[in-house]
Amino acid sequence: MFISEAFAQAAPAATGGGDSPFGSIGGMLPILLMFVVLYFVMIRPQMKRQKETKAMIDALAKGDEVVIAGGVIGKIAKMGDSYLYVEVANGVELQVQRAAVVQVLPKGTFK
Repeated sequence: MFISEAFAQAAPAATGGGDSPFGSIGGMLPILLMFVVLYFVMIRPQMKRQKETKAMIDALAKGDEVVIAGGVIGKIAKMGDSYLYVEVANGVELQVQRAAVVQVLPKGTFK
C-alpha cells in the first residue's frame, strides 16, 4: 500500500562509434599527434646534440684549446683513454674526464 512499484527506465542504445568515419582511431588521433610533435620538438634535437658532442669528444687531440665544465679554459697537454690533462697555466695541469669538455675553442684563443 505505502510502497509503490519501481519501474526501470530503458537505457539509450550505445552508438559504438559507427557515426565517425575513423571509428576508434579518431579518438586516439590527438594522442598520436602529441607524440609526433614531442618527437620533433624534444627527442630528435636532443639525439642530434648528443651525437655532435660525442663526435667533438672523439676528435679531441693534443694541443687543442678547450673549455671544461667549470668554465676553465686550457690547452690539452696529455691524453689518456678516459682522462685528459689540461694545462691552464705554465706548469699547472688539471686532470679531467673527457666528458668534462664543453667546447673546443679556435686556435690562438688561449695564450
